Amino acid sequence: MFCPKCGKADQSPETFCRQCGVFLPDLEKPGKQPIRPEEHVTANLVLSAMTIVASLILAVLLYLRFGYRENTPALIYLTIGILIAIGAWHIQAVWRSLMLKKHFKKNKRSEPPELDGKSEIINAKSLAQPDLEHFVPASVTDRTTKHLSETKLKSSKPKH
Repeated sequence: MFCPKCGKADQSPETFCRQCGVFLPDLEKPGKQPIRPEEHVTANLVLSAMTIVASLILAVLLYLRFGYRENTPALIYLTIGILIAIGAWHIQAVWRSLMLKKHFKKNKRSEPPELDGKSEIINAKSLAQPDLEHFVPASVTDRTTKHLSETKLKSSKPKH
């Protein structure tokens, strides 16, 4: 499979391009459209926002209910601290999700139009020309044992 954005060959569907990082949906499955990463970010954003609201409201309610009493167990204060930490953690998760959503919007503007489920539409002019002069073999061990057949191997015979 070719990447529709940069033209890099030998890509796997349902992954990200190894060169430009764009998501590569499986175009062979016309009935099932994959969930794009942007949709995951939106879902995480909503769930994190709900967690922030719930944890901070619970922390405030616990503090208002038990915070002013003399015999308040230390476990209540520990619970309030954990709820505040959960809220703070999800605040940074919302911040990162917003940055990621902004990144996806920026990349969406530079993407070519959709391929309508057919990978054959990619124009050969849009693909990078192969560099055959600097071709790297599939394996680093290819053609490395050529010199062994040219030299005679001397075997050591045990002395009697």
